[in-house]
Amino acid sequence: MMKIKSIYLLFLGLSLAFLSCSTDNNKENEFGRIAIQLTDAPFPHDLVAEANVTIFKIEARSKGEGTDENNAPYLLLMEEEMEVNLLDLTNGITTTLVDTEVPVGSYDQFRVYVKGINIVLTDGTVYDLKVPSGASSGIKVFVEPNIVVDGGLTADLLLDFDVSKSFVAKGNRKVEGGITGFNFNPVIKASNLSTTGTLTGMITTDNGGEIIPLEGAQVSIFPEGSDFSADASIIATFSDETGMYTILGLEAGTYDVVVELEVQTDTEMVVYKTVTAYSVVIVAANKTTEDFKLEVME
Repeated sequence: MMKIKSIYLLFLGLSLAFLSCSTDNNKENEFGRIAIQLTDAPFPHDLVAEANVTIFKIEARSKGEGTDENNAPYLLLMEEEMEVNLLDLTNGITTTLVDTEVPVGSYDQFRVYVKGINIVLTDGTVYDLKVPSGASSGIKVFVEPNIVVDGGLTADLLLDFDVSKSFVAKGNRKVEGGITGFNFNPVIKASNLSTTGTLTGMITTDNGGEIIPLEGAQVSIFPEGSDFSADASIIATFSDETGMYTILGLEAGTYDVVVELEVQTDTEMVVYKTVTAYSVVIVAANKTTEDFKLEVME
């Protein structure tokens, strides 16, 4: 079964998080800070060992009152090469891309410039991918609500680089040697960490009285009361080898969470009963824990 990891990027490009709101004594300061971190999102990793991206520049657009967004100025936040394997950033792991002073104000868009995109399969095959516009004009990431930087404070923004949608495999992924390449179409979601929360928990099964963690269980988040169709899913991730899963950057609100798992052994396909947790509440700037225990379907 091909699993998908989830990658979050800190600020432009991958996953962007403006770090904790640290207060400065002088709140009238004309400058605040922006901290950018990188993390991952769901991806088929059974056959893929690396999903590499080199970020070499990040810009932010300042949205002043009465400013025409088409003519709004961009502020350079970072200009140095940073190579990241997105598959290293899973289940809440992030890496900082930017931590710098910026003028106070509102920022509504970020541009992440990337190059050196490649996929490395577990058999060592490397696919170098073309960047549609990321190198020339940058990948545009809109932030709603806008990130507001106050004097002496640090704003938190999380960018979720959806690897499963950004790296699309060509060929038949279900057979050995069936992958013939990948298309790169970057999909990045920006979340204002001051208005979002985190969902985490453990996925296990009871094996004759012994509680065993389950790796590779898919955790899908849906708006409360949705029809659970694939298109309705907000985001999905997979549990790691310890059975843990973590999803960052969820807007405050109420969701339904669906967990499912199929495991292909040497002799059979083991299917677990799908479990749904209804009306899971996500609180801004807080962590919600939701554990799941799965049973094998007879």
